[in-house]
Formats: sequence, C-alpha cells, structure tokens
Amino acid sequence: MTGLGNLIRRNCRLFFRDKGMFFSSLITPIILLVLYVTFLGNVYRDSFTGALPEGFVIEDALLNATVGGQLISSLLAVCCVTVAFCSNLLMVQDRVSGARRDLAVSPVRPSTIAVAYFCASALATLLISLTALAVCLLYLALTGWLLRAGDVLFMLLDAALLTLFGVALSSCVNFPLRTQGQGSAVGTIVSAGYGFLCGAYMPISNFSSGLQKVLSFLPGTYGTSLLRNHALAGAYREMARVGFPAEVIEAIRDSIDCNLYFFGRSVSIGGMYAVLVGATLLLVGLYVLLNAVRRERT
Repeated sequence: MTGLGNLIRRNCRLFFRDKGMFFSSLITPIILLVLYVTFLGNVYRDSFTGALPEGFVIEDALLNATVGGQLISSLLAVCCVTVAFCSNLLMVQDRVSGARRDLAVSPVRPSTIAVAYFCASALATLLISLTALAVCLLYLALTGWLLRAGDVLFMLLDAALLTLFGVALSSCVNFPLRTQGQGSAVGTIVSAGYGFLCGAYMPISNFSSGLQKVLSFLPGTYGTSLLRNHALAGAYREMARVGFPAEVIEAIRDSIDCNLYFFGRSVSIGGMYAVLVGATLLLVGLYVLLNAVRRERT
C-alpha cells in the first residue's frame, strides 16, 4: 500500500505540475459554459418554447431554470469524460519519456503501477469535474434556481460516476498508445465527437430511429440523461405546480432525453444507474485484463 500511495502521489504531482495540462483541463469547462450559453442557450430556449402548445405562457424564472438545467447537464456530461482523457495522458507520457521502463525495473509490482495510474487520473478528473459542477450551480443560481438539496446530491453522484466511467474508458483507450501524438489525436477525436454520441449537443430524440437504437447501447447516453433528470428536477416540479398538463411535461422530458427508450421500452432511473455502473466495472475489468496480458507477454 505504501508503494501504491507513493505512486498515486507521484502521478498527481506530475499532473498538477504540468501547468499547461492542468489549467487547460480546469479552464475547459468554463470555456464550454461560455460557449454553451452564447450559442446553445438560444437554441435550447427556442426549441423549448416552440414545443409548448399555443397559448401557453411560461415565466422567465421557469424558462431560465429549464434552459440552464439543460445547458449545465450537457456541459458536465461532456467534461466528466473528455477531461479524463487529458488527465490520463500521463500513462502515455511516461512511455515517451522512459519513466515507465524505470518503474518496471523497480520493486513495485506492475499491477500496482496500473492501479496508481487509474487512481491518480480519477482523483485529478474528479477534482476538475466537481469544480465544473460548482461553476455550473453558480450559473444556475444566478439565472434560475429551482433545485433542492437532494437534486444537488444526485448531481454530485452522477458527476462522480460519469467521471469514473470516463477514467475507465480512457485507461483502456490510452493503454496501447506509445507516442504523444497518438494521445493528442485520441483526445481531439473524443473531445470533438463524444458530445454528439452522448446526446449532450443535440438530444438523441432528434435523431433518426435507427441511430437512436444504436446510441441506446452507449453508456454515456445514460450518464447524460441522469444529469438531465436531476438538473431539471426542480423545473419539472415547478411546471406541475403552475398547472402544466402531465402529458405536456412528459413530452418535454421525451424531447430532451430525460426519458430514454431501449428499443421502445422506457429505461428507469435505476436502470440508467445500472448501465453506467455496469459499463464502468466492465471497462475496469478490461483494463485489468490488458495489464495482465501485457505482463504475461513480457
């Protein structure tokens, strides 16, 4: 355990010492929030108001809370995963610099080295994810706050689980990489495409039925929906309080992926958690297997 603790501290220290990597990871959520508010805010607002029945009047506070919840859930869904690919680049950097060879000839077991990379990446990514969540909640407090303490706690849980999923995914993807260029290329591809695949940029309900079925197999889709459900829980309660018909609220939930369907069957909140946790455990198992196979070959 002493060797594991020292390696985790070493990896965390190297990540935070690299000012470019750390500050780019930390400032990315803030930049994304500004971009989302600037470019996606009006899109979400127009989409929501356009979906309401004719004659419906909605208060600005409720509208801002609805749009804000959709914005911050989209941002967190992307950041929790894409930042993990950045923080996990230390695994690749150690191979490039030769530090991994030095660790290999040390008395520390290879399994300990692998666990240390995972734990350090999880701690660094979780710190940035929770910072992003705090900034998002501050934004929501300034624009339209309708959340309860329980909603915030569930968002903390969602962000933590999605972060662990991102770290597990990035550990498996980054494992075979051998150059800094490969790591940067993978990070760029993930940053560019993940938001579309998980339904953060555009609700999956807007895609074709065939694509919806394909995306329903991706765990990130369920992580996004969990964040959406809890970020918008207060807005839905307020809609019910002011007299929105239940079918209208349900249609809104369908339109922005709070309700997800797997081949026509509605997926419950518990089912979404099961998918996300199960996928994370599966990826962790794959990471362990990759390290075991590599150790046998060496």
